Amino acid sequence: MLKPKKKTNLIKSFQTHQTDTGSSEIQVALLSEQIEELTKHLKKHHKDHNSRRGLLKMVSKRKKLLDYLNKTSKRRYNALIKKLGLKK
Repeated sequence: MLKPKKKTNLIKSFQTHQTDTGSSEIQVALLSEQIEELTKHLKKHHKDHNSRRGLLKMVSKRKKLLDYLNKTSKRRYNALIKKLGLKK
């Protein structure tokens, strides 16, 4: 789980307009942060299979959102990939 302060900072940095709280860019950024935290947790607790399953679901959801973004707007997709430091 992300702390509320960290979540609001992420939302502010990926907003496309003032009231934007759920665009694809924001969802991918939040998922990426959660994936990062869960990966750290799983390195320490390698037998936590329920968390591993949740991680795989998050990765899948992020992939679907990135595919959607790539299909609709290549420019926004490339900017997001570069900003997050993800592989294409």
